[in-house]
Amino acid sequence: MKVNVKKLNDKARLPVYGSQYAAGADLCACTDGDVTILPHETAMIPTGLAIELPVGYAGLIYARSGLASKKGLAPANKVGVVDCDYRGEVKVALHNHGSVPQTISDGERIAQLVIAPYLTAQFEEAEELSSTVRGEGGFGSTGTK
Repeated sequence: MKVNVKKLNDKARLPVYGSQYAAGADLCACTDGDVTILPHETAMIPTGLAIELPVGYAGLIYARSGLASKKGLAPANKVGVVDCDYRGEVKVALHNHGSVPQTISDGERIAQLVIAPYLTAQFEEAEELSSTVRGEGGFGSTGTK
């Protein structure tokens, strides 16, 4: 699949897959210098890129495992969603879950982009729903003790 990517900044880096079978392509920071994120704070980190995803696909922005485990940094919204009709700059809202300030440098890999198909549902109001064994059992209702 070919995806058009527009550099909004000359120093922006195109997404790159880290290995032959990687599901996510690394997104890099495109900043004017270091950005320090204080503990329990969130910073919007630009990538300098806009993307044109095919209709029926979304870009899902996930944490990079190394950044999350080593620096405690992960997307504030857990998974960012880039809709196929969005043409603005892709930014990552990085949240510092740790207790010490963390610094992001220009060009550093900050998240990974997974391109995935999606379905658009037609929601219909119903008086009743079909019954299941689980029924209305919610949080933790299917686990064992």
